[in-house]
Amino acid sequence: MSVHQATIEWQRAPHATEAQTYSRNHQALLHGGQVLNVSASAEYKGDPACADPEQLLLSALASCHMLTFLAIAELKGYVVEHYRDTPLGHLEKNAEGRMAVTRIELSPAVRFGGDSQPDAAALAKMHAAAHRNCFIANTISAAVSVTPLA
Repeated sequence: MSVHQATIEWQRAPHATEAQTYSRNHQALLHGGQVLNVSASAEYKGDPACADPEQLLLSALASCHMLTFLAIAELKGYVVEHYRDTPLGHLEKNAEGRMAVTRIELSPAVRFGGDSQPDAAALAKMHAAAHRNCFIANTISAAVSVTPLA
């Protein structure tokens, strides 16, 4: 078991282009002194130069899937040389009529090195196991699909 923490800090400031409202910009303070500039998405009066919470959710899920996949690949004797994913999240109304990230599509592209290369069936099994064991995937309710890229 472990406990994880982050700090979110916001201070009132005028919106950059709309005087009648406030800035959505804030900071996420993470371990090691990392500071991430965050805002609402541009569609919700946020700053397009900042990360938005939906992007952070996608990044957290894709990162968790990748880290779990890398551990599984190593246990199976595969050497992963490169991994890239471009997750896509769908913000739409859920069954209760509320806005939610209802679907997330992962599209991992994995390049292996070494003498052992998994076939398509082995690769699919490793991604399925990574999804099943990913802490973030086990936490969220959005439907998640994983379509590995060649």
